Amino acid sequence: MSQSSDLQDAPDDVESPDGPDDGAVGPAVATTADGRTVAYAEYGDADGAPVLFLHGTPGSRVLARLFDEAARERGLWVLAPDRPGYGRSEPGQDADIADIADIAADLVAVLDHAAVESAPVVGFSGGAAVAFALAGRQPDRVDVVHSVSGVAPPSLQTDQPAVQRLLGTLATRTPQLLSGVVRAQSWVADRGSPSVVVSQYTDSEGAAALSEPQAETFRRDFVAGVGPRRAGFVRETRLLGEPWPVEPSIVDVPVHCWHGERDANVPVADARRVADAARAELTVVDADHATALVEHREAVLDACIE
Repeated sequence: MSQSSDLQDAPDDVESPDGPDDGAVGPAVATTADGRTVAYAEYGDADGAPVLFLHGTPGSRVLARLFDEAARERGLWVLAPDRPGYGRSEPGQDADIADIADIAADLVAVLDHAAVESAPVVGFSGGAAVAFALAGRQPDRVDVVHSVSGVAPPSLQTDQPAVQRLLGTLATRTPQLLSGVVRAQSWVADRGSPSVVVSQYTDSEGAAALSEPQAETFRRDFVAGVGPRRAGFVRETRLLGEPWPVEPSIVDVPVHCWHGERDANVPVADARRVADAARAELTVVDADHATALVEHREAVLDACIE
């Protein structure tokens, strides 16, 4: 079934951040096999070894700005795409993007456009599901999966937080309502304090630990991802609640899960189940959903080099 015009979300009056948020160059634009465009930003050392970074649900290419300095110091080149229906990437039709694996297929276009044969893949939050799908369907393009604060498939979930259950219900039953709510949130976030966004991913301790530039990056990431269009978020939220086409247990590439003990968005118990299923290394840190990414990004990049 094709999407309604509301969920196609033509760009509106909320501007996506440009300039330094897209690294030294960008955003670049790849084209998928069916002719859609996929935007991606580049951070770190453009002459370095590639790393593919996948934002959360919601999110955008802008979040990888957090890795820019650390990646440059390590000689790493971070490619950060907007997934279909986020930011500057065209959404496509539901009939063409029927599951998480179809979303992952767009990433092949990014790797091809950047002339990258294979790379480590870092998936944050909902991006971890797409990383597993890419590794399962295109194992020759993925060196290792690093799941940071990663969501779990329904088959491995313990007790899903109430907010996540509500979002999944809205995405399935009233997608237009969810789209409208998120549009309003992006309008407020575009004009308000970073705390409007940061509070969705951190506890009070984590919020206090973030620097002003880091908090601002989360704000701009949210606005860039769902300000122009909401189709990607609504679709992914629905698909993440359905059976995954690629379960962590069938992925053959190495996997490392990084998770915060205080994560209220994805319980650490879910991360333990994912790690067991994927035969993965698990690193549990004293952090929440967002600060697990921020405080340990250097360790994640170091692991990408190993």
